[in-house]
Amino acid sequence: MIKLLKNGIVYTPKYLGRRDILILGEKIGLVEKEINIATFPLEIETYDLTGKTVVPGFIDSHVHLTGGGGEGGYSTRTPEINLSQLIEGGITTVIGCLGTDGITRSLENLYAKAKALDEEGITTLIFTGSYAVPPVTFTGSIVKDIVLIDKVVGVGEIAISDHRSTQPTLEEIKKIASNARLGGLLSGKAGIVNFHVGAGERGIDYLFEIVLKSEIPITNLYPTHMNRNEKLLFQGIEFAKMGGYFDLTTSTSTEEGKIKTVKFLKECYENRVIDKVTLTSDGQGSLPKFDEEGKFVGLKIGEVTSLFDIVKTSVEKSYLPLEEALKTITLNPSKVLKLKTKGKVERNFDADLVILDKDFEIDGVISRGNFLMYEKKLLKRGTFET
Repeated sequence: MIKLLKNGIVYTPKYLGRRDILILGEKIGLVEKEINIATFPLEIETYDLTGKTVVPGFIDSHVHLTGGGGEGGYSTRTPEINLSQLIEGGITTVIGCLGTDGITRSLENLYAKAKALDEEGITTLIFTGSYAVPPVTFTGSIVKDIVLIDKVVGVGEIAISDHRSTQPTLEEIKKIASNARLGGLLSGKAGIVNFHVGAGERGIDYLFEIVLKSEIPITNLYPTHMNRNEKLLFQGIEFAKMGGYFDLTTSTSTEEGKIKTVKFLKECYENRVIDKVTLTSDGQGSLPKFDEEGKFVGLKIGEVTSLFDIVKTSVEKSYLPLEEALKTITLNPSKVLKLKTKGKVERNFDADLVILDKDFEIDGVISRGNFLMYEKKLLKRGTFET
């Protein structure tokens, strides 16, 4: 069915103003000031979006689709995500990863969950590997995983500077990055390594070492959780000024953590590196707390709805213009992941759109040309959701 969205205020994420959007199947056919359908010979569904804002569908490149956690024992393994959670967060493209637990959770399970979400209506990709080095893989080879398995776009999240990591050496990290790079070249995929960066003193020193003393491009290295503290943030800003991308995590266990993330995003904007910053939710991942002796004392679960919450709060506080804040969950991750038809409201791009009401609340979600939410009502749920 052809759909026509009329009179919405459009951000591509660049501000365009009032525009009409014609959706042809799963693609955006036209974005014009006015689209006259009087002479169209086909049946068209028309939606009047007067007073509403239309932005690209959100890309969340760090979600534990099959659940995460487990740092406090078996009972602390977090549950897998449901389709409705992603829709309510405005997420139309999601990249799944394993995280801490590559033992009781498998890549095969992650792949199957990604395929299920695809069938239910959104776009999914995954990382091979987990925290551990050497990484777990499907085929026994990082290169083969990226080249031969459709959904694998890179490796991650590989843990560094963290007490939960396998304490990898610089040479081991180099080998992972070079294999990911080769896999990307052979397949036309991103071939990135997503690094889980802990609060350890070294931060991303290994990544600077690789950039300065090897032939591996900086764009194949993608560190996340860079808002743990100020030292990591400013390492990230330095990394961005060298040409790399880095990521801030939006899920936090406290209101104080949320405020810190919003302020750090402002710092990135003021340092003119916002085009090199992404936001990810760490959805369904555990947010564990450890005491000074490293003993587990509790956890919360990452929420995918935190992704847009940080963007919205940043705009409401006048820290960033909306079009700049939107880049961090649309255009920027599409560049990191080499998603050539995602992240923009533009002709021939995928019809992945989020509609915001006058209060900047998520009012509608369109994924691959289909409404999954309209006027705040969920139109689609996961197969086993009640």
